[in-house]
Amino acid sequence: MAIRTITHSKEILSVILGGGAGTRLFPLTASRSKPAVPIAGKYRLVDIPISNCLNNGIGRMFVLTQFNSASLNRHIKNTYHFSAFSKAFVDILAAEQTPDSPGWFQGTADAVRQSLRHIEPFESEYILILSGDQLYQMDFADMLGNHKELGADISVATIPVAQREAPEFGILKSDAGLITSFIEKPKKEVLGDWVSDTGEEMKAAGRDYLASMGIYIFNRDLMFDMLRTEFKDATDFGKEIIPQSISKYKVASYQYSGYWTDIGNIYSFFEANLDLTKDIPDFNMFDNDRTIYTRPRMLPPAKISGTTLEKTLVAEGSIINASRIENSVVGIRSRVGHGSTIVSTYLMGSDFYETLTDIASDTEKGVPLLGVGDRCYIKNAILDKNVRIGNDVRINGGPHLENTDHPLYMVKDGIVVVKKGAIIPNGYVI
Repeated sequence: MAIRTITHSKEILSVILGGGAGTRLFPLTASRSKPAVPIAGKYRLVDIPISNCLNNGIGRMFVLTQFNSASLNRHIKNTYHFSAFSKAFVDILAAEQTPDSPGWFQGTADAVRQSLRHIEPFESEYILILSGDQLYQMDFADMLGNHKELGADISVATIPVAQREAPEFGILKSDAGLITSFIEKPKKEVLGDWVSDTGEEMKAAGRDYLASMGIYIFNRDLMFDMLRTEFKDATDFGKEIIPQSISKYKVASYQYSGYWTDIGNIYSFFEANLDLTKDIPDFNMFDNDRTIYTRPRMLPPAKISGTTLEKTLVAEGSIINASRIENSVVGIRSRVGHGSTIVSTYLMGSDFYETLTDIASDTEKGVPLLGVGDRCYIKNAILDKNVRIGNDVRINGGPHLENTDHPLYMVKDGIVVVKKGAIIPNGYVI
């Protein structure tokens, strides 16, 4: 079904939050911000909210950044170019010291507050607030239509969740589409009081609680007034402004029932990527109406020789000579040597190719080549960009491994994360 688009280009403006230090995604965030983390072999997380906006006719976006923002800035600069006759843009607003705001962003609301002077010159009736580290496909035009129909001042995108997930979210209740109460990360003992009518299909799946997705639409003038006067000391939308607004303003719930995941930690990131390898994944990358935009790299097609592939995504520019790859995502410019087996693993790939001269030099020095060597066995792992895995290396992640931080890798929740640019010598075992 075709998605609705916003026809009036100046009606709404989008602000995408770049997130904090991303400590729960470390070491993937050691040298990049969360929105810049590669996903699905060829995209960056920030491509998801930007693509959702473009698919809905929202062409004016600000991305607010603070930590490790260089690679994110570079990606956006190299990706989102618009016609000289278009008013569309994706602009970076980095945290900056000013006479009246000498400090870093202290939270989501504070980040937007400190950026208001850059946003204010751009005409709009509504402001759409998005997170830069979520995976979903939403019709923002439909959400805006619901906002208008209810005469809302603020809209919160919500998603039905099950009891085991509810304590991780802000949970709310609504009546006739308007939010009546809200609780942040409720304890299990009180959940019985927060059951909502989420619809027959959701209730049948045990998803009885409405959770905030951290996606908001504000009436523009109200948001400016809130941040500058009424809530001038509030630092966070979800913990402060939204709960305190429910009794004063019309705060609408827009219930979303599609696929959505918050890429908050290594396990959710790993699971979200491997879910893309399913026969019919919940997140559909093959949708004519919901294109995922990213940087066009002009890479050659993947070259695969003698490899059995099972439920695997292989990005362009890869050279694969493995014995078998299953339930895995193979990123751009990946190289996998002869006789290797890759299972339930995300290879992020490489930023460059090694030349024949480079390969000869590496071989002479005994340095593993870029990528995965020969006769390796790798399971339940994430290999960050530009790693060098030698021959006969064995990486076997799983619950039998304790969490650890090694100079070359980390183990989190049984997942082995080989750090960006790490060199794993021949015969190494994890």
